[in-house]
Amino acid sequence: MIVIVWEFRVRPGRTAGFERAYGPNGDWARLFQSGDGYLGSELIRDREDPDRYLTLDRWASLAAFAAFEARHGAEYRALDAVCEPLCSDERRVGSFEIP
Repeated sequence: MIVIVWEFRVRPGRTAGFERAYGPNGDWARLFQSGDGYLGSELIRDREDPDRYLTLDRWASLAAFAAFEARHGAEYRALDAVCEPLCSDERRVGSFEIP
């Protein structure tokens, strides 16, 4: 199993919309569910910096995520464009293996 970690900075006044879109039952999780090998997502908030969040997206393998991207790239880009106004910054932290 792998976990893909993203870091986000949420724009002021956009917290509720961000949490709806990126939460474990949100827009991104629903899109990911259309891919084989998707195992779930978590959204965590920094206690010391409440505008900073991480998402933890679990996949059976990097190949499963790559297959999802290949099949659903257009939907991914469209949702990313819709969610872009929610964040002032986003970056992919990395892909981590669960030993």
